[in-house]
Amino acid sequence: MRNKKSGCNKKLLVICLSGSVLTVLFLVILFNLLVVIDPPQVKEISYSKQDRIQLDTAIFVLGNNWLKRNSFGLWELYIEGGPYERGLVNGILTSELIKKQEAAFVDQIKTMIPNSFYLYFLKVFVAWFNRNLDEYIQLEYQKEIFGISKSASNEFNYIASGYQRILNYHAAHDIGHALADISIIGCTSFSVWDEATSDSSLLIGRNFDFYVGDEFAKEKIVAFINPSKGYKFMMVTWGGMIGVVSGMNEHGLTVTLNAAKSDYPTSAATPISLVAREILQYAKNIDEAYSIAKKRKTFVAESIMIGSKFDNKTAIIEKSPEQIGLFQTDSNYIICSNHYQSDTFINSPLNQQNIKESSSLYRYKRVEELLNEKSKLNINSIAEILRNKKGLKGQDIGLGNEKSINQLLAHHSVIFNPTKLIVWVSTNPYQLGNYVAYDLNKIFNNPQEKNLHKDIRTDSLTIPFDNFLLSSEYNNYLTFIKMKKLLLKIISESREETISHDQINDFIKSNPEQYQVYSLLGDYFKYQEDEKEAIKYYDIALKKEIATLREKNEIKLKRIQLLDNE
Repeated sequence: MRNKKSGCNKKLLVICLSGSVLTVLFLVILFNLLVVIDPPQVKEISYSKQDRIQLDTAIFVLGNNWLKRNSFGLWELYIEGGPYERGLVNGILTSELIKKQEAAFVDQIKTMIPNSFYLYFLKVFVAWFNRNLDEYIQLEYQKEIFGISKSASNEFNYIASGYQRILNYHAAHDIGHALADISIIGCTSFSVWDEATSDSSLLIGRNFDFYVGDEFAKEKIVAFINPSKGYKFMMVTWGGMIGVVSGMNEHGLTVTLNAAKSDYPTSAATPISLVAREILQYAKNIDEAYSIAKKRKTFVAESIMIGSKFDNKTAIIEKSPEQIGLFQTDSNYIICSNHYQSDTFINSPLNQQNIKESSSLYRYKRVEELLNEKSKLNINSIAEILRNKKGLKGQDIGLGNEKSINQLLAHHSVIFNPTKLIVWVSTNPYQLGNYVAYDLNKIFNNPQEKNLHKDIRTDSLTIPFDNFLLSSEYNNYLTFIKMKKLLLKIISESREETISHDQINDFIKSNPEQYQVYSLLGDYFKYQEDEKEAIKYYDIALKKEIATLREKNEIKLKRIQLLDNE
């Protein structure tokens, strides 16, 4: 009887285990069926990488399309045709850049989230959250992304298919900005026109302070797009990205994005960069831009600054997942940082919280202060403001402070003159290198320049590099960055490594007014269980200009916890 019972129990256990395995297998299959996004149907085109012709070490041609690198390190790309063709050709021409960009992005995510379990959870969460993403992306852009994805590296297929990865990367800013509320976006933009400029031109300056690692910012692309439908346009972008963060079209309409404070998103929607792309491709004035933005449901809160040659002014479309507003001014300038200004949003609790707690209002006031110092602005004075590293009233608040207009981490900086259809794009590092000028009148009228060895930029309009690059202060800043990375690694990776007294002194001398120097030293000594030294450095940090209220409160809390332990 006992053996019979034992046999029954074993059979029951096998049946239960088999059932559990089948259940898990069923759930995995169901999950994959639900989250896998199929690419759109397209008419195949015979282009392949073998059709790409290399004329020089950094000049590539495919049909009428081309990619080349200029002497300042910027990649210049010209693409024409229908959606799938544009994407396919773009991918073939920039395949190495796409691979580099994805590697840099994935490495930065691993740096920010070193725990493999959390990384896997993030992957599953994003896949589930974005399972219907394609339903919110226009078929035209699905086809273009599919074309690019044909050149995506197989190295990252463990994440998802090439198409699904590239599609999701277009929503990465939106999800990261809303869910984690991480400080990778703190952009500053402004515009002046009429009496505020030396020749009454409409001028726009913007810093795109989007930071996901130094490697991510190295290979910038200035793309010139001639679509089969819509208007010709240029944009500053990177490998694999068809969305727009900074760009101008042939009608002198400009688009720049600035993030605002968001609630947590509850479902997938149109990535904001693709809304900006649609505006740039299909709008020629502020009303048309607003009409397009109004039609699209988005993940997050965002300001879309629209400069318009047609209207001879700049306005800001303020958008959240539920509402939309249009902010215009009666003066001859407008400023956009990371809070809302329109009647629709100005008094909302979330916006008021953002104004109180973030660096946005401080940067807004600093731009206003600098604009008021100058009676007539020109291209060079716009560049000076974008490069400004000081705080209010010229106060030294430490290099790399988020409250600065120039935070020394910008992916790119751009200056537009829609009146004359000229754009200036910064070169590395940050916005400190030369601003290279492109005259869109010439480029759009003769995009298929037969002599591709000839420069398409307008050298006579180049804005020289910032002399700060030649200073000892800049070298000190590089020391600050190096030490900052070292301390973060020691603490985050629980290393047994220590730093010397001389290294501490060098770190302090490198950026003496920067609060992060002292907050990081506080964290280091806290990690070393030297509570007295940690409190000393936290106290110094609290006397400096701290970028956000959240950071200030975090330092205060660490200090209180250490005092309680004494």
